[in-house]
Amino acid sequence: MTGMSRTPHLDAGMAAGASQGGLRSWTVKANAVLGHVVAVPAALLVLAEVAVLSAGIVARYVFRSPIVWSDELAGILFLWLAMFGSVIAFQRGEHMRMTAIVGIVRADVRAFLDVVAAAASLAFLALVVWPAYEFAADEAFVTTPALEIVNSWRAAALPIGIGLMLVAASLRLIRIASLRSLLGSLAIVAGIIGTFVLLAPVLKPLGNLNLLIFFVFVVGAMVFAAVPIAFAFGLATVGYLALTTSTPDVVMIGRMDEGMSHLILLAVPLFVFLGLLIEMTGMARAMVGFLASILGHVRGGLHYVLVGAMYLVSGISGSKAADMAAVAPVLFPEMRQRGAKPGDLVALLAATGAQTETIPPSLVLITIGSVTGVSISALFTGGLLPGVVLAVMLAAVVWWRYRREDLSHVKRATGRQIGRAFVIAVPAIALPFVIRTAVVEGVATATEVSTIGILYSACAGLFIYRQFDWRRIYPMLVETASLSGAILLIIGAATGMAWALTQSGFSASLAKIMTSLPGGVPVFLAVTIVTFVILGSVLEGIPAIVLFGPLLFPIARQVGVHDVHYAMVVVLAMGIGLFAPPFGVGYYAACAISRINPDEGMKPIVGYMIALLIGTLIVAAVPWLSIGFLEKP
Repeated sequence: MTGMSRTPHLDAGMAAGASQGGLRSWTVKANAVLGHVVAVPAALLVLAEVAVLSAGIVARYVFRSPIVWSDELAGILFLWLAMFGSVIAFQRGEHMRMTAIVGIVRADVRAFLDVVAAAASLAFLALVVWPAYEFAADEAFVTTPALEIVNSWRAAALPIGIGLMLVAASLRLIRIASLRSLLGSLAIVAGIIGTFVLLAPVLKPLGNLNLLIFFVFVVGAMVFAAVPIAFAFGLATVGYLALTTSTPDVVMIGRMDEGMSHLILLAVPLFVFLGLLIEMTGMARAMVGFLASILGHVRGGLHYVLVGAMYLVSGISGSKAADMAAVAPVLFPEMRQRGAKPGDLVALLAATGAQTETIPPSLVLITIGSVTGVSISALFTGGLLPGVVLAVMLAAVVWWRYRREDLSHVKRATGRQIGRAFVIAVPAIALPFVIRTAVVEGVATATEVSTIGILYSACAGLFIYRQFDWRRIYPMLVETASLSGAILLIIGAATGMAWALTQSGFSASLAKIMTSLPGGVPVFLAVTIVTFVILGSVLEGIPAIVLFGPLLFPIARQVGVHDVHYAMVVVLAMGIGLFAPPFGVGYYAACAISRINPDEGMKPIVGYMIALLIGTLIVAAVPWLSIGFLEKP
């Protein structure tokens, strides 16, 4: 008769548990429906981008009659792709976050912190969804020049994407959290936000001290608490603007839109898809087979190939994320099979991103030339050798780490085998050279060549390698959208943060301090390196250059530093900051592209970053490395 002895409290608890279980079941179904609603148009948007850009290329180069609206339509579709991709990434839990700290705590504490991180993301989305709507509504007064339609058709992607993420965040909270942890996490996040709101009268008089509070302590706390990076950047920026300035919230949305809408970034999803296509068609296997036949018997051989490959393809897209997306999918599978640890792979990929910042055609160098008046051709010439110096430093670390690698199971390829592998790989190996030549010679833009690469790879897979699995196309398109959305949302949030730093007057204060430094050139360059490592960790390269280039380059000339030499030091130092965790956006982009948890690369990347810093100091100490090949006036 024990079944008759239940207490009312137990019955109530079981009823509550059954009710919560039913609610979770409903959220799982709702989340699945939302996933299909977003994934299908996201996949179609990737295809549409390829189709629109392909049509533009054919019209321009075959019929000599450019389609004037193709780039404009591609830009409109791109913002929708970025936002839908962000929703998919949120659903899949693929937005980059740093879990090194939460990973060492007890399982129950870690689970609760995961709920808190989801609640913080929800808070950011709730705070910006209305400003996003206002921004889109304001764009109704703007007409696009080519299509002559109201710009709200493009800007509406922001409130709709943020709204869908808000729904996904709510469903995720209900799905992963017990009622107690759900209420507790919401109370913690609301309490922290409420405390800052109450402290607003105290914060406003603090001036630039608020930069330290919001962009160091608040961002740092959220990053270490495993809040996704994009949402940590966004929430801190919204808090800073709302509580310490009179700036309307809609400005943050405008800056995010600006950061995510650069047409050059369209190369990111296209190169992501190109990388997946190269792997699926067998081109990657052919390329890696040839490279392995040359260096496969050398300890750490494919790691050297990664360093060299990034040097070769760097700049072909104008986006470092796209460069990494073009290389990593080709090499990583084989490197994993040879025993390389995931953390070391993503660490080296991020390090090569920093190493190749000066390799032409670099968008950062072009920006420096445009805002400072330095010759762009001189910058392109001066950027080659510093990249080699840093490549040698990274190769030294690879040699040290893999000097005892067991290659007893790897046989050295014969000349005949190398020749056969080369013949098989020629169509694949030709692709990066075609892409780079087309961009360097001005034949096509980075976005156009990524489209050409997709068409080229599809034809090679269908007619040369005879490998083309049509069933994999849809998952590849959805994966492309998700990965691109995760990367682009980080860039958008970082752009908003960069703008906030600009408006604070921080850049002018920095220039004033550096002007008054004693010690001449060595001290000035040392401070420049430290400064731009820090700036690179919180700003994207181009915003940092636009902000500080016009201020600091005249100072460099006054103390006797050559413009090109100073540009190389600035770019290399900024690259270290951009790709160094825990704040460097580039590092998390490398993790997103590699599908590797950021925690795994934290320890291995230290050695590579030290090597890059030593290389940068060498470049700073030896001006000839930057200006030795310049034409004498």
